[in-house]
Amino acid sequence: MTGELNATRERWLAARLDLLEEEKELTRRSDALVLKRQQLPRVRINKRYRFDTENGNASLQDLFGGRSQLLVYHFMFGPDYSAGCPSCSSIADGFNGFFVHLENHDVAFWAVSRAPLAKLQAFKAAHGLELSLGFLRRQRFQQRFQRLVQRRAAAARRDRIQLPPRTARP
Repeated sequence: MTGELNATRERWLAARLDLLEEEKELTRRSDALVLKRQQLPRVRINKRYRFDTENGNASLQDLFGGRSQLLVYHFMFGPDYSAGCPSCSSIADGFNGFFVHLENHDVAFWAVSRAPLAKLQAFKAAHGLELSLGFLRRQRFQQRFQRLVQRRAAAARRDRIQLPPRTARP
């Protein structure tokens, strides 16, 4: 921590109120970004993805569970991993608290991974998680969606800095 250690309360309060205004602006900008995300157009997915779940084999449509929206968390837990990615595991530890809020907004939540279902279930039990887990068997679900977003982001960055179009390599 840096900063002046012996400031007066008045000086601290003035600095804190300035910071509070910045925090409120950040919240307003975050709320506007959330609204933009919610207004993104939906896309039809024609590939018939299948997931091994605790309730048996399921389609992507099945994961919606009758809800109008589906939030899929790509949990990095590879088939040869002994545990989940440390960052993903830390994030997953906080999942239990927000399921009720997602459900109240008509959103289904699933964590999908490439690890076999038995490994995912052991992780779930060890961490006391209530989340729904799905295993992707030999499919490119995660890679296809990630590649699509990465290509679009790269194109947007290229357009913003106005790079010349790529030419074919000899």
